[in-house]
Amino acid sequence: MKDEEPEEPSLLDPERLKALAHPMRRLMLRHLGIHGPATSTTLGELLGAKTGTTSYHLRQLEKHGLIEEIPERSAGRERWWRKSDSPRDLRLPTADQLAPEDRPVLAEFQRMGLEEDRELLERFPAAYYRDPDWAKASRGMGRMTKEEFAEFFDAYIALLLKYNHRPEEAPPGARPIHVRLFALPADED
Repeated sequence: MKDEEPEEPSLLDPERLKALAHPMRRLMLRHLGIHGPATSTTLGELLGAKTGTTSYHLRQLEKHGLIEEIPERSAGRERWWRKSDSPRDLRLPTADQLAPEDRPVLAEFQRMGLEEDRELLERFPAAYYRDPDWAKASRGMGRMTKEEFAEFFDAYIALLLKYNHRPEEAPPGARPIHVRLFALPADED
């Protein structure tokens, strides 16, 4: 029997994209990614939400494979959740890959992500001042074909995944790091 090809990581499913385009779910995923496992109660306390609300949103994230329960830590009504390892590289669809009625969700997802990125960018100078060994930046210009750019991006993602650790498996001294790559044509300025 031939091994199945792994599913290409993407957000082509509009429902999966909608699951990630919700502000509370994004905050939950960020918290789980930075701080590791949590319960709906602890997330509710952190986010100022009722446990029923956080439980609902956690179930939506689980439904789309973005988080998973930790059965060995869960007992009774207390369920522990962590970010799912798979998929770890989620690619956004292009607008033409979505039905017209689903395109606003893509726009909202991108708007929310860019707002988060803007906030991180504003925090960068203070982080760099505190400890330049933990705050790095690079600005550059490259000249490449569309195919080379696709290869560059894939290599960047592979490198990012190579050095990533789950919170509970991270070696001593490992810290969560926000990493962003922005790349866009320079000749359209």
